[in-house]
Amino acid sequence: MTTAHQAPGETRPGGRTARTRQAVLAAVFEELDEGGFAGLTMEKVAQRSGIHVATLYRRWRCIEGLVCELLTELSSDVPLPDTGSLPDDLRALSRSIAAFFGEARMSALIEAVVSAAARDPQAAAVLRTFFGERLTMAAQMVRRSVDRGELPADTDPEEVMSALGAPFYYRLLIARRPVDRRLAESAATAVWAAARAGAYGRNGGGDVAGDAAGTTPGADDAPTGCGGQPADDSSPGGDESANDTSPGAS
Repeated sequence: MTTAHQAPGETRPGGRTARTRQAVLAAVFEELDEGGFAGLTMEKVAQRSGIHVATLYRRWRCIEGLVCELLTELSSDVPLPDTGSLPDDLRALSRSIAAFFGEARMSALIEAVVSAAARDPQAAAVLRTFFGERLTMAAQMVRRSVDRGELPADTDPEEVMSALGAPFYYRLLIARRPVDRRLAESAATAVWAAARAGAYGRNGGGDVAGDAAGTTPGADDAPTGCGGQPADDSSPGGDESANDTSPGAS
C-alpha cells in the first residue's frame, strides 16, 4: 500500500537514489532487529549502510523519519484490494495483514516501535503518521462500498477500517498470540456484519441488536474464509556513498 507523501528517491527509480534508499532502509531494519528503537541512531545507520550521515540528515532529517519510511516500505506488501465487493475486499485485506504479521521480523518491528511510542513522543508521532496514512487510504474501500449501496450512507469509513485492524493488534500486542488465517476470516466477517447493521454510522450507529436480523448478510455475502516526514530530495545526482563528506553533497 502506498502512502500520501512522495518518498525520497521516487524521482529516479532504479538509479543511485533508489539504491541509496534501499541500503539505508535495510540498515534501519537490521539496526532495529539488533538494538530496538532506543538504540537506533543516524550514525549507526550510516555506518551499516555505507551512506554518509550528512546524506541521511539531508533526506530524512531524523531517525523518526527513517522509521516511518521503513514502515511504509514494508507495508507496501499489504495491497489495497478493489474486487468490487466489500466483503471480498475485507477478506483479502485481512488475509494480507495476517500474512504480514505472521512473519516474526515484521511483528517484532511493530512491537519495538509501539513499545518505544509509549515512552518517546517522537516515536509516538511516527506511529500516528504511519497509521493515519494507512487508515485514510484503506478507508477508500469503504467509500467505494457506500457508493455502491452496500453500506448505509452515514458509514464512517475510518471507523470500519479501525475495527478491522483492531483484532490483529490486540492479538499481537496484548494477547501475545500468533496472528493466523482464522483471525483474518473472523475479523472480516464480523466487521462486514457490523457495518451492514449500521454499527459504524457517523451519528453513533443504528440499533444494531434490533436490526441485525434484517441486515446480517447471508451465506452468499459473508466473507468465507516524524515525528518528521521524509524530506523530498530534489537533487539526487551527487555522490551518496560514505565518501560524501559535506552536508550539501548528494
